[in-house]
Amino acid sequence: MFNALLVDKNTETGNTEARITSLSIDDLPAGDVLVAVDYSTVNYKDGLCLGAGGGLVRSYPHIPGIDFAGTVEASQDARFTPGDKVVLTGWRVGEMHWGGYSQKARVNADWLVPLPEGLTPRQAMAVGTAGFTAMLAVLGLEKQGLKPGAGPVLVTGAAGGVGSVATALLANLGYDVAAVTGRPETESYLRALGATQLVPRSSLSETVKRPLESEAWAGCIDAVGSSMLARILGQMQYGASVAAVGLAGGADLPASVIPFLLRGVNLLGIDSVLQPYENRRVAWERLAKDLPLEKLESMIQVAQLSDLPQLGRDILAGQVKGRIVVDVNA
Repeated sequence: MFNALLVDKNTETGNTEARITSLSIDDLPAGDVLVAVDYSTVNYKDGLCLGAGGGLVRSYPHIPGIDFAGTVEASQDARFTPGDKVVLTGWRVGEMHWGGYSQKARVNADWLVPLPEGLTPRQAMAVGTAGFTAMLAVLGLEKQGLKPGAGPVLVTGAAGGVGSVATALLANLGYDVAAVTGRPETESYLRALGATQLVPRSSLSETVKRPLESEAWAGCIDAVGSSMLARILGQMQYGASVAAVGLAGGADLPASVIPFLLRGVNLLGIDSVLQPYENRRVAWERLAKDLPLEKLESMIQVAQLSDLPQLGRDILAGQVKGRIVVDVNA
């Protein structure tokens, strides 16, 4: 038997209710590999799954947790053997398939990646889906030709999960990072991660008045979207790229085509859910190599299963800074 945070829907109210419960291996969904989970994280999608209406969850009862790291306990796939350290992000785990808020998880072997040498399960989840997404964004910008010295790289939502890792990662790679935040109290935190300048969110929140403004940014990792992204597109340098990784501000994009036509701006969509194995492997290897692991400690808050309902509400309200690592065995 093992413990898990099980979410079920109250048929009378339509609201979700979360409780820690004891389950057996037989209760788990089908899969090739059984993993003893060490750590998971709290992401925006997890907040939606834990919300009153259940958000992204397709069927109940359900175990949220869109990523996890742990040790293979049993495997029907030759690529993994008991004792292997593994990490999982994406593939609708924690949304359509039971996820990481559980001491055991059974999943499709294709969804797993070997934990890179030099990363512990705790560090991997300090990186988590947010950090993995940030790395995909950096790889996308590099593929478009971005190099250190080209000018400042803008990171929106910089105090959040994706933004925190992106800021630390870009700074460690030698980029001049301009971090966007709406909370002045996060300045010391973002400076410690390597941000060289702070940009008030309010300066990018005004309605777009002109499709082109002065060229300011050599690249951008945007985790907000909507009107802020529209404003940023008009401020990009000629031929620069924006890696869009989230829709916290909404899916609408009230933008003109002029930045794309007259400045050759590139808009890259970064999706961490359905990445091919080789992309995931390369991203995790780069994270182990290029992310300053000592800076992870300043991002980490450690939680346990019983903390998750409140943390889900906090992350939806924008009250979470950095990375929340969930020790599922605490």
